[in-house]
Amino acid sequence: MAAAPTPAQDALHALYASHHGWLVGWLRRRVDSPADAADFAQDTFMRLIMRRSLGDLGAEPRALLTHIAKALLVDHWRHQEVARVYLEALANQPEQCAPSAETQAAVREALLRIDRMLRDMPERVRVVFLMAHIDGLKYAEIAERLGMAEISVKRHMRRAFIACMSTL
Repeated sequence: MAAAPTPAQDALHALYASHHGWLVGWLRRRVDSPADAADFAQDTFMRLIMRRSLGDLGAEPRALLTHIAKALLVDHWRHQEVARVYLEALANQPEQCAPSAETQAAVREALLRIDRMLRDMPERVRVVFLMAHIDGLKYAEIAERLGMAEISVKRHMRRAFIACMSTL
């Protein structure tokens, strides 16, 4: 005999039953295929289950579902853009320099990890990190350009390095 559903399971079932169809419809207007919309809806509910107590949905659960779904879409589109730029760069290489399919997959995965790492950094930390590593600026130059003390630049760089190390 199966155990009776818990109140949390009942709440999840009610939430899913009353909002899943609406969410799939909302997503279908934003993605290319119905299958993708269904996948994003499923991922949205999974994120909701993993991150929140179902008793803490607020007065408007659709607003929360929309917020989660939008974040998933932004991540998806960002990943597509990273892949597109990488494939474009590969297309501009001479054929004899083209990496193997395995190397391409490894590079694409590394680029996506770097993108996630940068996205997860606070904005100021990310700006300081990119100014140092992409623009090649010294800490004093960054401090001057951003109007902050050099010790603050060092603090932001330390936070950026910790973020980089935590993604390994």
